[in-house]
Amino acid sequence: MASFKSTKIPIYPKLGEKVTPDTLYWKNYKAPAQIKEFGAVTSIDFSPLAPHNYAVTASTRIHIYGPFSQEPVKTFTRFKDTAYSGKFRSDGQLLVAGCEDSVVRLFDVSGKVALRVFKGHTKGVHVTDFTSDCYHILTGSDDYTCRLWDIPNSTELTSYKEHTDYIRCGTTSKLNRDIFITGSYDHTLRVFDARVEKSVMTMDHSQPVESVLLYPSEGLLVSAGGRYVKVWDLLKGGQPLVSLKNHHKTVTCLSLSSNGQRLLSASLDRHVKIYNTTNYKVVHNFDYAASILSLALAPDDESIVVGMTNGVLSIKHRKSPEEKKEVAGKQRMRPVYRVFVKGRNYVPKKDDFLVSKPVKSHLAKYDKQLKRFNISKALDTALESWRKNRNPEIMVAVMKELDRRGTLKNALAGRDEQNLSQLLNFLIGNVVDPRFTPVLITATEMILDIYQAVVGQSSVVDRQLVRLQELVEREIDYQQDLLEVLGMLDTLFAASLPRKEVPCPVPVLPPSRQVPEALLGL
Repeated sequence: MASFKSTKIPIYPKLGEKVTPDTLYWKNYKAPAQIKEFGAVTSIDFSPLAPHNYAVTASTRIHIYGPFSQEPVKTFTRFKDTAYSGKFRSDGQLLVAGCEDSVVRLFDVSGKVALRVFKGHTKGVHVTDFTSDCYHILTGSDDYTCRLWDIPNSTELTSYKEHTDYIRCGTTSKLNRDIFITGSYDHTLRVFDARVEKSVMTMDHSQPVESVLLYPSEGLLVSAGGRYVKVWDLLKGGQPLVSLKNHHKTVTCLSLSSNGQRLLSASLDRHVKIYNTTNYKVVHNFDYAASILSLALAPDDESIVVGMTNGVLSIKHRKSPEEKKEVAGKQRMRPVYRVFVKGRNYVPKKDDFLVSKPVKSHLAKYDKQLKRFNISKALDTALESWRKNRNPEIMVAVMKELDRRGTLKNALAGRDEQNLSQLLNFLIGNVVDPRFTPVLITATEMILDIYQAVVGQSSVVDRQLVRLQELVEREIDYQQDLLEVLGMLDTLFAASLPRKEVPCPVPVLPPSRQVPEALLGL
């Protein structure tokens, strides 16, 4: 009796993402280290000077971490309420932060007590930053005002109240000490010049603005709000250049790589998108465990730090050249037991008698059912495997084997509403995949033939049949459009080819069929 042959699962070409230089670059980070903070991490800011410590604002504290430390090297706790927007000065010596109690505090990084306290806002201050001359501070508050403060005298220089809702983001120019930009929940971005009494430019983001970012040249401005990331040309009066909608939830923060060629955006949908600033296409994506509130990239791109709503701080460090070589040089461990190589080089003698050891074959669950001719159970087992592992190759291989045996129609028949719904779900998800279409189209036709008499008795099955019909019709339309395009391309290629004259050879007749010269003269 012949032994049972297990179902052969074909290996299909993978339809995965293309490996690009960006993929290799951004995947060259270690597994993230995680630190639990006391509350949601609302702000992260790197010191501009080496070793590039970073300030993490969470709850009523600001922690300063070293580039590779798991414990804070400095902590500021002189806040009566939730702290916001801890920012370093360009020399890395001072740090400013706002608070829900409307007070702005200035700290010396090497000390503990606040050097200056600025009072004037009436509600929580969510925006703080230093101007480029290092002597002034910008603040933005929920009282709809943004203000400039003088550090040496601890006095307010000027105040603007042009926004009509909370100011939740802002940035200062690094090239001009008088220019700064604010974003508000009133959907507007405003550019201010401290030398004049009102804003000099206004842009409508159409969504509550959560974050703003200036390019190093300061000719372009990036804003984030709602699901949109928008780029504005400040040199053309705030003309919109690009509107990106790649996130599923509100975009909360922005960051720029050290060379300015990659833009990073983070969102409540737990994703960090990386864009090429030449064409603004997504070149890479990071996934996180919780919604993201803050994001920062180290000045040398050596670290990516992300703060989340659950209070977890995630730090990814770039691999060093030594670690890259170590990973590349790792080889698979070879067997060390002699039993694995015993007898490998043995040469049989003339009188030796070979005794073969029977090899026990281990069958999969669906193969066991096929061996017992339980065709319906075999199909159910393959379907259950697809539901758990999302591996359609096994289900398609079992269907193909049943069709070869001529029992596929019997396996598909006699199903209740739940089983039929699961089958239709599988078909909807895979019938237009060119790798599986030849097998699944046959199964679809059989299901329609078997269950056409009961159409209309189940609203769930009816909706799935309508969806399957729309899916197949749309795929047919795509194929027809592609054939038309292919015909156009063939015509263009044929017309673009150079035309060559092909010499036509003169046929030579055999002597018996040649015309006499006398007749040619006539």
